[in-house]
Amino acid sequence: MKKFLNEFKDFAMRGNVLDLAIGVVIGGAFSSIIASLVNDIITPFISLLGNSGNLETKQWVLRGASEGKEAIFVSWGNFIQTTINFLIIAFCIFMVVKVINKMAPKKKEDVIADPVKSDEAILLQEILAELKKDA
Repeated sequence: MKKFLNEFKDFAMRGNVLDLAIGVVIGGAFSSIIASLVNDIITPFISLLGNSGNLETKQWVLRGASEGKEAIFVSWGNFIQTTINFLIIAFCIFMVVKVINKMAPKKKEDVIADPVKSDEAILLQEILAELKKDA
């Protein structure tokens, strides 16, 4: 049991796991900010363009409540609002990754230099070209 706990401790204390935990916490906070941006700023303008009230409450009623049956409806306004949230978050993450990739130093493997040809290789290519010309 002690070995298992030590393995778990080593796993949990790795940098990647801690970075992931921090990312999840920051992502949750960021998601709340984006939800507020969409709900409090963007959605009212969309509702204004559509000459309607709160977009989140917009729905199509498929069946009204009657005789002990519940109403069935499609909440299309909430779906649009959630889709806008997703698109903004995805765009922000794309921009952050793009900036990080530009700032990150390039690895030696990433930079591929043109191979320097020896004199013998150049001479062999010239001979091959002459042979192809004669053939």
